[in-house]
Amino acid sequence: MAKRFPIQPAHPERNCWGCDRYCASDAMLCGNGSERTQHPIETFGPGWDAWGGATPEAAGTAEAAAEPRVALKTS
Repeated sequence: MAKRFPIQPAHPERNCWGCDRYCASDAMLCGNGSERTQHPIETFGPGWDAWGGATPEAAGTAEAAAEPRVALKTS
């Protein structure tokens, strides 16, 4: 069973987030590259976990506001 992924860790810069080991950034055991993998909060900022959780109704509303729909003519 995989470890639970922390949503807002206190110090994300101290760990590598590339696998389930969450190694210290200076002692990576898995060999997942030469640099540590950043936590999504470091890359995308607070609220990164809510991006994929929108309801279909809310997604449709945001999509409609961003791109107006054009009716196609049928002959």
